Amino acid sequence: MLKTYTRKKIFVVLFCVLFAFFLLFIRLGYLMICRSEFYLNKAQALHERERSVKAKRGIVYDRNGVELAGNKPVCSISVIHSQIKDENAVVEALCRILDLPEESVRKKVEANTIREKIKSNVEKKIADELRELGLAGVMIDEDYKRYYPYDTLASKVIGFTGSDNQGIVGLEVAYEDVLAGIPGSILTLTDAHGVELKNQAESRREPVAGNNLYTTLDINMQKYAQQAAIKVLKAKQAKRVSVILMNPQNGEIYAMVNVPEYNLNDPYTLVDVADLYVTPIERKKKEVAAMTDKQKQDALNNMWRNFCINDTYEPGSTFKTVTATAALEEGVVRVEDTFSCPGFRIVEDRRIRCHKVGGHGAETFREGIMNSCNPVFMDVGARVGVSNMYKNYKKLGLFEKTGVDLPGEASSIMHKQEDVGAVELATMSFGQSFQITPLQLLRAVSAIVNGGTLVTPHFGLYQTDESGERVKSFTYEKKEKAILKSTSDTMKMLLEAVVAEGSGSKGQVEGYRVGGKTATSEKLPRGTGRYISSFLGFAPANHPQILGIILIDEPVGIYYGGTIAAPVMSEIFSNVLPYMGLKAEYIEKEETEVMVPFFEDTVE
Repeated sequence: MLKTYTRKKIFVVLFCVLFAFFLLFIRLGYLMICRSEFYLNKAQALHERERSVKAKRGIVYDRNGVELAGNKPVCSISVIHSQIKDENAVVEALCRILDLPEESVRKKVEANTIREKIKSNVEKKIADELRELGLAGVMIDEDYKRYYPYDTLASKVIGFTGSDNQGIVGLEVAYEDVLAGIPGSILTLTDAHGVELKNQAESRREPVAGNNLYTTLDINMQKYAQQAAIKVLKAKQAKRVSVILMNPQNGEIYAMVNVPEYNLNDPYTLVDVADLYVTPIERKKKEVAAMTDKQKQDALNNMWRNFCINDTYEPGSTFKTVTATAALEEGVVRVEDTFSCPGFRIVEDRRIRCHKVGGHGAETFREGIMNSCNPVFMDVGARVGVSNMYKNYKKLGLFEKTGVDLPGEASSIMHKQEDVGAVELATMSFGQSFQITPLQLLRAVSAIVNGGTLVTPHFGLYQTDESGERVKSFTYEKKEKAILKSTSDTMKMLLEAVVAEGSGSKGQVEGYRVGGKTATSEKLPRGTGRYISSFLGFAPANHPQILGIILIDEPVGIYYGGTIAAPVMSEIFSNVLPYMGLKAEYIEKEETEVMVPFFEDTVE
């Protein structure tokens, strides 16, 4: 009986052992046949080291193919701890040649990691000096660094990249997907200790270069506008000067200036206020040195801001173009309607003055625009009414962003319609008590002078591949019939009269028909004596091919838009109109008249 039990026990054990071997055999077969490729790759990965190879970033061009942002060959330096034979020699060489502190370099050299990056964007000449030493464990990879041939030109539009060649601000970040490309990699075989095996072929995945971006910018127009802006910035010791030049027919932006600009090749160095001709350079250096890290970062962020789209302001009298358009659209005013200006209007409990203290007396609507008369526009605004005024604001895109292809566009700041009373309507009629961006105003005026089409301001034209073949053209939304063509024709005639005979006469360009509107808006809080002087102009007045605006922020001394801003746009147009191939329609030279400074937008 005992023997029988023992035999059964042995049989069970034997069966279990054989069954276990059977399962193991099945598992081994599965791993060796079905999962062989997976584990082969895993084993290979243990003996491979991967180094990333940056893709060549696409080039940014102006509309004529002039390079605005390109690439400069540089090198990236790193170390592999397991391959280093003489740590002290490596540390000494890296510190000496790359001009780095010993403490941080030694920490990376001694780190027992797969790979430690020491420095990026190293000039090739310096990297070659390091390469000649043949130090084991020091890796030198070819790389690219963004390079901007014109330093400060259009800096707040183009933007710049970080150390990893990724876009940070401006077009560089807006078109990151177009410009970035696809990184490659280099795979090298190593032994169990991570040391690269000699005479072993490298596996290389080539990077794919980014596409090139052609923009609407014209480098010569940008230069004309920037030079004129710097000139008036110096003369008026202003805080900043901004200029936009745009095609009102399709929204293509030819130039966008925000001086002081910054150096795209050195974007983390604060612009010296000495460039503004206000603060001596030594005093400015002390101010920067005394800044905390947060203060410095805030200052950098402010330096990179594009006032034309990132900030809002009260437009002042240039906005009378919108009020006049709304009145014509609603049929509540005719060009020859008469008004009376005693020098002020009483609206509820407010006495709101005209810039001409003694008043303009009797004047037509046409003369009211030419004279930039506040009482006329308060009367016109009252005729239009709140509901119809807001309806026309909407038609002209003032409640929405323009859709420009730059990051950080601000929205308008408007009263809720139900909160607009008689006083608010009166002040809004001549451009106060609300805020918009300069580009929003320019977009609205484009529709006013181009026949009624609301365009999308933009910089992107098309993209090409590395070989230069066009792969995509950009398209932008247009809203037809935002206003009537008859309204547009009337407004062009009225705004031409402003420059030919009225407050914008210093915006005239000899031989060309120019339309426009001046403004002098007081900044908040009122009574501080800080103003933004501006002029909005277009040419030729009968069929505009270019529309421009200039804003002079906090000028010192005379600050009237018709006196200091209009002449700057005249200077810009004098260069730009012939450059565009627009021929003078007539040449008429008259004796220069002495212009009495025009006082605008004064609210008591």
